[in-house]
Amino acid sequence: MTIDRDAITAVATRIQPHVRVTPVVEVMVDVPAGGRRPVILKLEHLQHAGSFKTRGAFANLLLRPVPPAGVVAASGGNHGAAVAYAARQLDLPARIFVPTVSSPAKIARIRSYGADLVVGGERYADALAASADFAAMSGALPVHAFDAAETLLGQGTLARELLTQRPEVTTILAAVGGGGLIGGVAAWCAGDVAVVGVEPENAPTLTAALAAGRPVDAPTGSIAADSLAPRHVGAIMFPIAQAHVAAVVLVTDAQIRAAQATLWEALRLVVEPGGSAAFAAVLAGAYVPAEHERIAVVVSGANTVLTGWPPA
Repeated sequence: MTIDRDAITAVATRIQPHVRVTPVVEVMVDVPAGGRRPVILKLEHLQHAGSFKTRGAFANLLLRPVPPAGVVAASGGNHGAAVAYAARQLDLPARIFVPTVSSPAKIARIRSYGADLVVGGERYADALAASADFAAMSGALPVHAFDAAETLLGQGTLARELLTQRPEVTTILAAVGGGGLIGGVAAWCAGDVAVVGVEPENAPTLTAALAAGRPVDAPTGSIAADSLAPRHVGAIMFPIAQAHVAAVVLVTDAQIRAAQATLWEALRLVVEPGGSAAFAAVLAGAYVPAEHERIAVVVSGANTVLTGWPPA
């Protein structure tokens, strides 16, 4: 399946009745070494099920034949919530596997959509292995969080939507976990708009892959481990990243927390760590835009626990 603008446009039409057009907002930010600059935020954390993942979930469930056994997915949390939500809306059975590192908020959201939920294993890779065993045993359709063409096409609709809303944007910053989001965004932008990936220092999946020339295992630490820490990026997105991702920068956990706090203080937005990582790159100076750039940041997820909010 080709992952390009024509295919993304077709998927956008298919999923349009089921997803929100999420808003954009412009804020003024003090950029280290760059002065006070406007930054456009794409508020995808306001999407159904609390993250951009809903786009890819509906793309999979609408574009692929679903057997009577329904669908199965492994997730750090957001993809599972998205698949559970989409399955409920389409009246399909769903079983979701998540690791113990998944946040209570994400576990609760998956359960609220009526999916069968299995919590086990320490990391996403453990949940993925368990989901593959279940798919083989049950005949359920596996819906991969990032390494499937339909997932990438669904996530690519975010970039299409954003650039329709704000066509002056020259650079898009997006967080990287398995690479579904940035792969879809880069496929749409195709070099016409610069795409910058942002990863936690302790989960540098795309950084490691680009250095090695192929997807390789990377550390899976960080406070954003439930959304940005699979062992490696997807094989399908990797050549897209090689061709169309301009740069990848790293941020610390402390910088991610600071970005969460800023989003709360400036806009009263409750955003999870992974959803704040791309904004952290701007605030911390990990990415310093040139004077001519008009940058947009994807605020990608909001499934977090409010206990102790706002973050310190």
